[in-house]
Amino acid sequence: MEEQPELIEACLQKWDINWLLHRAAQRVGAAFAEEITKFGVSLRGQLVLQALATEEAQRTQLKLGAMLGLDKTTLTSELDKLERAGLVMRVPDPNDRRVRTPMITDKGLELQKKAGDALAEVERALRSRFTPEEMAVLRKALQDLSLGEGPVHGSCI
Repeated sequence: MEEQPELIEACLQKWDINWLLHRAAQRVGAAFAEEITKFGVSLRGQLVLQALATEEAQRTQLKLGAMLGLDKTTLTSELDKLERAGLVMRVPDPNDRRVRTPMITDKGLELQKKAGDALAEVERALRSRFTPEEMAVLRKALQDLSLGEGPVHGSCI
């Protein structure tokens, strides 16, 4: 195992919350990305599948992108990949053929469930570093920060 440079420890001692949040997000993201590759989809792809698997109401691509914080180009690219893999299909709106509604397929539901379970296990392992009380405080703090004032830029993943 490679030793971490002293600079990392020095940075951890700073009160630079941006650096700490960024580094934590990198670590968590890397753990999730490593696991999700076993299923042949990206983290964004899994995010799309999860949204389609749990949403009761059908959403147009535009509404799905807004809900997930994904711009039109990024979402279209992910949907193209998922559709080629047989995990989603895009159904034309009967009233407006320019509008497409992404729908998860049975194959997509099966993969999403397996991948979701695997990612939940990764999260459980990460959470095991904290007591339930610490996790509650951390979750509340992150939720509060994520709901901050002003517009949100970029995708959620």
